[in-house]
Amino acid sequence: MSNILLLANLNCDRVLQLDKPLVMGGRHHYQDSGRRLGGGGANTGLGLVWAGHHVALVSQVGRDETADWLLAEASLQGLDCHLLQRNDVATPELLLIMTPDGERTIIRPQRPTFELGKPPNFAKWDALYINSSAVGAECWAEAALNETLVIAQLAKDERVRPCHILISSKSDMAGRTLLSAWEYGQKIAGNQLRYFIITDGDNGATAYTAYEQFHIPAVKADVIDTTGAGDAFASGVINGLLHNAFITEAMKQGAQWASFAVSTQSSIPGEALKAYLE
Repeated sequence: MSNILLLANLNCDRVLQLDKPLVMGGRHHYQDSGRRLGGGGANTGLGLVWAGHHVALVSQVGRDETADWLLAEASLQGLDCHLLQRNDVATPELLLIMTPDGERTIIRPQRPTFELGKPPNFAKWDALYINSSAVGAECWAEAALNETLVIAQLAKDERVRPCHILISSKSDMAGRTLLSAWEYGQKIAGNQLRYFIITDGDNGATAYTAYEQFHIPAVKADVIDTTGAGDAFASGVINGLLHNAFITEAMKQGAQWASFAVSTQSSIPGEALKAYLE
């Protein structure tokens, strides 16, 4: 068992299932599927919990009924929530607009600023995963680099993300830079970057270094809901690396975990991954 610190969001997702694909100016009927646990913290963390790791979540929620529900659900699933901060802002629901082909559109309000405190003693942790816009995340990453494995998701903007493993998707990279993948990865992650992984849906994923590329295929799946696929991929990669797997083997785990995520009607990986790990 490894001790993993996740700096990622914990969300209350409200799922609206449409009867047909979204079209500009169209009229759509929907079925309200209710609320469910979501966000990168849950989507990434639960698979790691099921794999036998201790996973502590660093995030921010309010003090209302929705926040209480989130904490209860996350704790019952095995996530360590004692590091979560609470604010006085009402916890909003994120609207997930699902189309019949499994694609989703996410609508959410602007989150309040989340400021991190002093970095913890990272010698007590085996990995730090960053998928959050929290103020101070860069400082935490810098403090962790010489103590533990640091994995980060590329931010939506150009903020730096010091890390050993940087993960993004081809769609998020579109139009961002004229640099090569490795040069851009180093620009964001710094000189301690070991691999920059770019996922590409059905086309698999590629890990870049200064001199090599390592490609793995996607795992075929019956797609029901694509929400959380990237988070599940990241958790599989983390699990593989913590078991000293080479990068391609870790990515293959990520692809397998992502296939379970997209084939379940949830953003968290679902019972198929749990059964696979058991």
